[in-house]
Amino acid sequence: MKLLVCVSKTPETTAKIAFTNNDSEFDTSGVQFIMNPYDEWYALVRALELKEQLGGSVTILNVGPASNDAVIRKGLAIGADDAIRVNAEPKSSLYVAKQIAAVAKEGGYDVIFLGKESIDYNGSEVSAMTAELLDMPFISYATKMDIDGSTATIEREIEGGTEVLEVDTPFVLSAAKGMAEQRIPNMRGIMMAKRKPLKVVEAVEANDLTTVATYTMPPSKTEVKMIDPENMDELVRLLHEESKVI
Repeated sequence: MKLLVCVSKTPETTAKIAFTNNDSEFDTSGVQFIMNPYDEWYALVRALELKEQLGGSVTILNVGPASNDAVIRKGLAIGADDAIRVNAEPKSSLYVAKQIAAVAKEGGYDVIFLGKESIDYNGSEVSAMTAELLDMPFISYATKMDIDGSTATIEREIEGGTEVLEVDTPFVLSAAKGMAEQRIPNMRGIMMAKRKPLKVVEAVEANDLTTVATYTMPPSKTEVKMIDPENMDELVRLLHEESKVI
């Protein structure tokens, strides 16, 4: 099987968030970047498991500048066979989806994996847009997937239960928690990653239909108020007048 795993670079989960240029851009000063966990832990690892079971290849795809190569190499160290980087600065979900679709059309992949969302924007948009551009079936928030021949059986959590679907390849899938378990690259994988091919291609022409006007930080959390357990009247008053939850 030919499997394509789309990965993005995101700020490390403990990074201090700030904005610059009149709050229109993310301030990257001093920020450490990682591969988006949903892409790495669930989408990439499940693709690797399927390759180990069924044979085939796993290709990593990233849309971004040369500074993203370190993140891509980590995916190669975990076990991907090769990688493609679209040499462009991602600015909107649609722009990224169009770049992914252009590469996927040329590659003839059986399954296109993405994480359910990126931890910086939490939009869950790119995977659905990619499927639409490719005119392929799309399954979102998948927690389990098995393939028999050209048919995949997929589970996803829904309100009040679990939904089981069957779909024939090719299709696009966004992976959620439960799809796989995180893998840590070993020394051999890290050394081999340096020799694996990383192809850089130029972006296809695509307009950004949406742009970020401004970012706003959430309000600061208030101090914790400790209430004497014997003073329930005060607790009720605070919940009613300040928290407004009752």
